[in-house]
Amino acid sequence: MHEREQPFAEWLGRTETVTDFIAPAPALMAAATLDDTESRFVAGVDLPPLWHWFYFLPKAPQSRIGPDGHPARGGFMPPIPLPRRMFAGGRLTFHRPLVIGRSAEREGVITSIAEKSGKSGTLAFVTVAYTFSQDGDVCITEEQDIVYRDESAEVVPAPPVVEPPVPPAGSWHRTIQPDPVLLFRFSALTFNGHRIHYDRTYATEVERYPGLVVHGPLTAVLLMDLIRCNSDRAVNTFSFRGLAPLFDLAPFRLTGLAADDTVTLQALGPDGKKAMTAEASLR
Repeated sequence: MHEREQPFAEWLGRTETVTDFIAPAPALMAAATLDDTESRFVAGVDLPPLWHWFYFLPKAPQSRIGPDGHPARGGFMPPIPLPRRMFAGGRLTFHRPLVIGRSAEREGVITSIAEKSGKSGTLAFVTVAYTFSQDGDVCITEEQDIVYRDESAEVVPAPPVVEPPVPPAGSWHRTIQPDPVLLFRFSALTFNGHRIHYDRTYATEVERYPGLVVHGPLTAVLLMDLIRCNSDRAVNTFSFRGLAPLFDLAPFRLTGLAADDTVTLQALGPDGKKAMTAEASLR
């Protein structure tokens, strides 16, 4: 793969500041989506890790929405013309929880833009660093990796369904049956209009996937939820990387294995292959 001269250099260092009120309603809807019927989310309660993704949402007018359901290119993010894009991975440090019932601020800066060409075509990688603060204290620092790629004429095949491997001894594990309602609700939670997650005709005929695509952030939230449901310890750092798409065609499995202060996590597709890997350190 060959890296080209840096494109969109004028976007490097571009910043954006967004203020939002950490209201109970998004947390309550997230809990319902994750089937959490026991937790209480009211003013003064800590927001679980990664749930800040349900706040500070983009609010592009309907007139600025592109044919894929995303906002039109430009603005804070560089106007990369490659048609397909995905949230490919990230790295987070949780310094202290965001608290429900108070305002918070997110500061973003574009730290890297790179374009590469290889066997799969042209790819562009954008890294954005975010700092989330509340009451003057830094709560979360995060780096997000966004990948843009060429349109493909090839149909993405449906993964074969095989007997899942036996989970490692002592591991946490959960099987997820993705369906259109789960994907629609997560799209609504994140105000994500990308049609591959809820419009089957668009997903299969335009972007040529075999079914509706499971959001990468949904898989990451489910992996983090595996920790939340099985450990009382606070998460210090969390990193994840998407390796292959998941679809609403068959169940997938989440596993987590804790050793001392580290949890190694993965999402296995119905073919038994890794779709996402993650690692968390605990306090």
